[in-house]
Amino acid sequence: MPAPIRGVVAAIATPITPDRAPDIARFLKLARYLLANGCDGLNVLGTTGEATSFSRDQRFAVMRAAAKELDVSRMMVGTGAASLDDAIALTREAGQLGFGGALILPPFYYKGVAEDGVFACIAAIVAATSAAPAPIYLYHYPALSGVPYTPELVGRLIRAFPTRMAGLKDSSGDLPYERLLAGRHPAFAVFPANEATLIEGRTGVFAGCISATANLNADLCARAWRDGDAGALDRAMRIRKLFDGKPLVAGVKAGLAAIHADPALAAPMPPLTAWGETEAAALASDMAAARADA
Repeated sequence: MPAPIRGVVAAIATPITPDRAPDIARFLKLARYLLANGCDGLNVLGTTGEATSFSRDQRFAVMRAAAKELDVSRMMVGTGAASLDDAIALTREAGQLGFGGALILPPFYYKGVAEDGVFACIAAIVAATSAAPAPIYLYHYPALSGVPYTPELVGRLIRAFPTRMAGLKDSSGDLPYERLLAGRHPAFAVFPANEATLIEGRTGVFAGCISATANLNADLCARAWRDGDAGALDRAMRIRKLFDGKPLVAGVKAGLAAIHADPALAAPMPPLTAWGETEAAALASDMAAARADA
């Protein structure tokens, strides 16, 4: 099994081509940049990576390209899907390619489902991928999925599959939930999605963070995580706060386009829409100011 993933993990954006497919060349270039500039690992094809807007074959293409060109033992890849068969196929592929983890959303189309049903889906994935067992990270994002991984369900999964349940990414922003899980299950890697927890996380309570805005501020996050640099964390959080109340995924892509001087990086997959030129220009200016301020 790959070594546990820890530290600053960017939920890497997925550049797209004009015909709305993953732009593999730009994706690989961005991945290399992030890994060389502060990231300990990457979360490929997560929410920021727009995974659920791509077909299974498109997701396979990104995964296989990453495995061919990069050290995917440092990466977890989103393999959740509304279809159980797709989730199994993607999780199996993650294991066969050597990814450091499979990040699995609960089945998200039907709402108000019993925990037994969510448990049954994860159990089916575990059983079907035992020949190439990628570590499983649960992806708790009820604001989008509508289906939570409750603390009780998380505990049940850990007890049932102790060798597969590696950790959880929480995008709910519920710090008491994160602390509860970390306290109950010390060997279970809990990743908040907010950089603000990085210095607290250095004490061992959290495994790091998995953040969308680490696409834009990973170097500052790394200084906070590795050195406890509160000033760097403050500047990282100033960049993060630029997206408060705004469409995050398209905003991250606008930020990437500015940082890398590549307008093609700004395009999201439909149904998301790109930020306007005026808003994107203001973002570029504000990011630079956040870095310049002591």
